Amino acid sequence: MTMAASAGQNAASQPADTALVNRALAAELNAAQDTNHPMRYLLRKSSPRLTSTKEIVETRDGAVALLVAIDDKALGEVEAESERARLDALLADPARQRHRKQTQDDDTGRALKVLRALPKALIYRYAGPVETDSGTLQKFTFSPNPRFNAADLETLALTALSGDILIDPDHARVVRLEGHLQQDVDFGWGILGRLNKGGWIVIEQAAVGEGQWRVVRFKMVMSGRVLFRTRSFDTTEEESQFARVPVALRYQQAIKMMRAGHKGAGSEGR
Repeated sequence: MTMAASAGQNAASQPADTALVNRALAAELNAAQDTNHPMRYLLRKSSPRLTSTKEIVETRDGAVALLVAIDDKALGEVEAESERARLDALLADPARQRHRKQTQDDDTGRALKVLRALPKALIYRYAGPVETDSGTLQKFTFSPNPRFNAADLETLALTALSGDILIDPDHARVVRLEGHLQQDVDFGWGILGRLNKGGWIVIEQAAVGEGQWRVVRFKMVMSGRVLFRTRSFDTTEEESQFARVPVALRYQQAIKMMRAGHKGAGSEGR
């Protein structure tokens, strides 16, 4: 396989330093700020209590979502009617979508803070090549940098995070990151909360076509205190069936697009 052979050649010449990590993290930061490649995809989110599947369409007005399945079963008429009413309300009141977009932009801003901090917040050590079905990846372990001072809440958890990262050397992209909290993380004043030692996350990425990479699986298992209440988080998100949509797509057009593909009571597929 040409890709595997090329990856193997890169593995043989890959220096045991963090140059590849830095290139990959820079690529992830650039990708997170790219708004010129919107996608349409399925998002399956599961927890011990519920599994939901939504179709997501990214637009210049922010992403819109359509619930298409609950616990891997097509929506009943009551649930489908509720979704139709929600989308009708969204179409009738553009302010709602503007608020949604602002929330999405805020989430992106927090993610960008973490991505910008990753090169200096963690110490990376080369751990050798790893053979996979798609070729040879380069593995690095990471641990907190004692010289890093978190400037905000978003990056505070990095001061207690250790784990490993797998990188595709041909594309300089992160394929998998797994991190574990090595100690409790307090968010200050005893009010905002705390994440408990032992929590972990896994993020997996893949090429989804036309040179684009996306997160295809996210798993988080955490426990802690939020506003004086003990909470547990056990969530898995899987994204699939990616397809490009026009850059200039408006949210109203996206709703019509999703409705055209999900007539009647709804279905899980497209």
